[in-house]
Amino acid sequence: MKQTTISRNYAEALLAAAEAGGQVDRFGRLMDAVAGAIAADQSIAIVLDSPRVTKAVKARLLAEALSGTAPAEFVRFLQAVVRRGRQGLLGEISQEYQALVDVQQNRVHAGITLVTAPDSALQRQIVERLGAVLGKEVRAHFRADTGILGGVVVRVGDRLYDGSLKRRLNLLKRRMLTGE
Repeated sequence: MKQTTISRNYAEALLAAAEAGGQVDRFGRLMDAVAGAIAADQSIAIVLDSPRVTKAVKARLLAEALSGTAPAEFVRFLQAVVRRGRQGLLGEISQEYQALVDVQQNRVHAGITLVTAPDSALQRQIVERLGAVLGKEVRAHFRADTGILGGVVVRVGDRLYDGSLKRRLNLLKRRMLTGE
């Protein structure tokens, strides 16, 4: 079985537990935090990956580390992942979980590139227009790139909408050179 399939299966199980407890967003934040902590602190990853540390000790360490901050169901989920030796997939499980929640909540992420950083009014206007066009809630991730010269470039999933001045100039140049 591919790792992405395994990660997706774990994410589906976590989402089911989160839905049962009405904590979908909270579990998502916790998964991101756990995956981020493991990626940021190599000592955590070493302990979780080490065959010298028993699974019981790993489970106890997880329970202690998350005591008071995470629900028991979430801790048990992490313990099950570690018990099965899949702790290396926690980052992927977190990504898959977020993707499942996005689908469930009819939400998309859009990378939006402008020449300069937009103010909050322009950000709101762009998000509203994209939401109306796509028929989904849009989570926008803005960035500035002077290389596009003007206009906007939007990436939603694997689709690219390039309304940049640079693209328009390149099209004009090609038409002039080919005589189209």
